[in-house]
Amino acid sequence: MSQETIPVTVLSGNLGAGKTTVLNNLLNTRTDLDVAVLVNDMGEVNVDAERVAEHSDISEDDEELIELSNGCICCELRGDLLDALAKLAQAREFDYLVIESTGVAEPLPVAQTLTMGFDQGDLDPTEFYEETGIEVMDYYELDTTVTVVDAHQFWTTFDSKESLMDGDTEKDLGSLLVEQIEFCDVLLLNKCDLVDEETLDEIEEMVEVLQPRAEIIRTEHGAVDPEAIVDTGRFDFEAASQSAGWMQELQEPHESAEEEHGVTSFVFESRRPFHPERFADLLDDFPTNVVRSKGHFWLAGRPEMGLGVDVAGQSIRIEPVGRWVAALPEEEQAQYFEAYPELEENWHPTYGDRGSRLVIIGADMDHDELRAELETATLTDKEMDADWDVFEDRFPTFEGGEDAEDPTDEGTQPIDDSAEEVGLAD
Repeated sequence: MSQETIPVTVLSGNLGAGKTTVLNNLLNTRTDLDVAVLVNDMGEVNVDAERVAEHSDISEDDEELIELSNGCICCELRGDLLDALAKLAQAREFDYLVIESTGVAEPLPVAQTLTMGFDQGDLDPTEFYEETGIEVMDYYELDTTVTVVDAHQFWTTFDSKESLMDGDTEKDLGSLLVEQIEFCDVLLLNKCDLVDEETLDEIEEMVEVLQPRAEIIRTEHGAVDPEAIVDTGRFDFEAASQSAGWMQELQEPHESAEEEHGVTSFVFESRRPFHPERFADLLDDFPTNVVRSKGHFWLAGRPEMGLGVDVAGQSIRIEPVGRWVAALPEEEQAQYFEAYPELEENWHPTYGDRGSRLVIIGADMDHDELRAELETATLTDKEMDADWDVFEDRFPTFEGGEDAEDPTDEGTQPIDDSAEEVGLAD
């Protein structure tokens, strides 16, 4: 770690997981570091900041305890976060910074803010930044991302469709839990004293599948060795953002054998498009033991655009992921063949790069049955020769989708941030 930068630990986790307890234990245990703390709370009153002041040597009036309230640092308070850290760094009277994010925050955009600063396309510079020109990255270095998980409420939260509001964004608890697990260097499985050993093993196996890179530590009452979460040097943005279990499985597909607790995965691939009605029906009644699925798919009647599906717990989201190379003019196709020679290896003479590739992760899944259901949702031989435009299509449409460019070697590339939650039957 550079002498000129201040290392940062970010604590994430669902509401009630025990983030503040972990923070207070850290402050009361690691006495050789002068730690500054920033606490984010969605409410107008920052209850967590009050608890930190109440249970540690830091007072609410201390300049090294910063409160950001009435919003979330992963979205509407990103500029405020950077301003607060810049002002804090000017004093520079501390060795380490710990940020406790609100329970509805997604850790990935927080990490992006801390590593990119105002160099983000959708983040306007603040008045303070324009006046001072202070780049937060010159003062800080993101050192460790930590996710705290409530072992006692794990499965209840995982299966929950209860919604929370984060500004104008509605998030369900199950999906948020998965996102917090998938982006961390260290995962604290907290409240283990309330759960039996067999259940802890089941949870830990699921977590390892979702986030194979993270160190998993079982804790009680938020007590953890500070050296496990402070000044570890573990954070690597590229590795962290590419390390989710579904991405690893797509890159290295394999048929998992049944493990002790039945957590397995497989990859479904098809060069036939999904029938929009049958695939919608399947998603409406998707097996509850599928806890994670992600990938791109080809939908009959949508010849230009590939779509993405993202299943996390009980949440299912559909989004555009880019134009098929086969939908581009021949000159542009030639450019992609030159840049990505592997495209030609799997190029269909009629349909080009169009197709579907999904990873499925779950507990006690019947691979053959689910694979058969997915196959049934694709077009039959007779339907391949039919007029696809007559099929009822209940999937969402996305503005600007047909104007997307620059597909990748997978045939798709993200084109915007839009995504829609489905219950397609609603």
